[in-house]
Amino acid sequence: MEKKNTLPFNGTKEQEQRLMEVIAEHKGQQGATIPVLHKAQEIYGYLPIEVQKMISEGLDVPLAEIYGIVTFYTQFSLNPKGKYQIGVCLGTACYVKGSGDILEKIKEILKIDVGECTPDGKFSLEATRCVGACGLAPVVTINEDVYGRLVVADVADMLAKYQD
Repeated sequence: MEKKNTLPFNGTKEQEQRLMEVIAEHKGQQGATIPVLHKAQEIYGYLPIEVQKMISEGLDVPLAEIYGIVTFYTQFSLNPKGKYQIGVCLGTACYVKGSGDILEKIKEILKIDVGECTPDGKFSLEATRCVGACGLAPVVTINEDVYGRLVVADVADMLAKYQD
């Protein structure tokens, strides 16, 4: 299933100007693509096709190469991140204790899939691997907050805390 970007790209002129400055600093340097992609993601928060095209044109690197890099390395994101970034641990201990069901409940409540962001930009959802809190399994993180020993019935109340 292809992931859909649930928010339209709305980069600002200031962001574009900053990106153009980064591209100009690196233009002509061998191996510049990845550092420019990192800076672009810092500027925009993710790397939508519009940003990839600017980098492609600015560095004179084929768009297919840019896209290949962005989709190969996990630190790059094609989708925007929400104000509240939810991570559901699907490591062995968490999965055995029900994190798959918790993930499904979050998807149902927020009406988004893994890798997506709610249309209002409030929540984004990721499935993560072991977060190192196996004793608290199953574990969900929301930004810096850690929720452990969850059951499906806890999900709605947990998300309600972030409905500001």
